[in-house]
Amino acid sequence: MTASSGPTAAALLASARTRLAGTSREALGDWASNRRLLGFGRAPRIVHVGDVWHLGVLLLGESAVYATGEVLRAREDVVRGFTAQSQRERAERAAAAFRGGFPDGATVHVGWTELDVAAVDAGGRSGPLCGADGIPTVRWSAAAAPRALADYLDDLLTLAGR
Repeated sequence: MTASSGPTAAALLASARTRLAGTSREALGDWASNRRLLGFGRAPRIVHVGDVWHLGVLLLGESAVYATGEVLRAREDVVRGFTAQSQRERAERAAAAFRGGFPDGATVHVGWTELDVAAVDAGGRSGPLCGADGIPTVRWSAAAAPRALADYLDDLLTLAGR
């Protein structure tokens, strides 16, 4: 890294963790293996694997950073009428989170991907993060131009009151 390139992605994310200390986090969930119980298959479920701060396209954990996947609200499985198959499938995933032990209405992140911050700091890419000319950037939308990670985090943390 050159002297003019500024802070690394790792340093920016560590600073964000410090600013977020003491604020509430959201659950990180993952699909549990489908074991059989007394010879019967169990319904699919999503279980708790950690807690993260949600910062747009990034999920910031204590020591790792993830690309945001799908955001669900855990809901008890009830019979509903749906006009679209996608609504039915989303309700099934929300019910899987409820079966996995999340309280009704809890926010759960699934389908996330762990990012390689070291690769970004070395000038590479990992998910929405990229090291461009020694400056860590983030692509917060498929149609948007990359944005400096420092500015992106500062904007989101300011909105969060941090």
